[in-house]
Amino acid sequence: MFRALSTTTHRLFVPLLAGASLRDRAIGSVGALIGVAVVGVLCVLFFPAATPWIVAPVGASAVLLFAVPASPLAQPWSIVGGNVLSAAFGVIVMGMVPEPAPAAALAVGGAILIMSLLRCLHPPGGAAALSAVIGGHTLQSGHAAHLLLPMLVNSLLLVAAGWAFHRFSGHSYPHRAAPVEGKPAVASAATGVLMDDIDAALDDLGETFDIGREDLALLLARAEIHAASRMGRAQIAAAGRKLRGKKAEREVVASSPGLGDVP
Repeated sequence: MFRALSTTTHRLFVPLLAGASLRDRAIGSVGALIGVAVVGVLCVLFFPAATPWIVAPVGASAVLLFAVPASPLAQPWSIVGGNVLSAAFGVIVMGMVPEPAPAAALAVGGAILIMSLLRCLHPPGGAAALSAVIGGHTLQSGHAAHLLLPMLVNSLLLVAAGWAFHRFSGHSYPHRAAPVEGKPAVASAATGVLMDDIDAALDDLGETFDIGREDLALLLARAEIHAASRMGRAQIAAAGRKLRGKKAEREVVASSPGLGDVP
């Protein structure tokens, strides 16, 4: 019972991203520190005193950009488009819906739809839309730029900082699926798995995964390489055991000349 409870608790409260390592998390933490610092320093220097120098959704964007740079949600257009378009939609909703609660719900729901249609889905975009509604007293006075300008500049600077940082982090950014040496990058020649097969499998599962289709194909190809290597080693080991067995049998027969003549 206690073991089952421990397993359930671990699954619920200790999620682990595939491929995550302590080293990558440490690198991501340093990257976020540098990235947000760059955004903050530059915006404090050049923004007017009445303009917010940094907006909260940028902190969430930094988590994606530096901790999971391969995620489709962390790519440049996702960050810039998702944050700015969502904030702009929030401004529009705030001007049309005076009540805060329905305005907040409409802003976040509409932001998800807009980001999905424009292929820039970015979770912090929901916070950007909500920020426009929460800051409605400022926006109603005609200063929508107080939110939209920092959102745009913050997002652009963060992407630039991420691009520079990942030149040295060991990750490609903007992310591109790297080819596997000696194997096709898009489909597995040995198993005959094509992109259409991957799409069909995704449809079967009925879930949305935070990974690109090309990366799924790349993972499949790499897994195939490791499986072939493991199976090859197993076959070699089995052949070695068989050879040693035959050698031992011959030695027994040689040491007992009459043994081999027994019917």
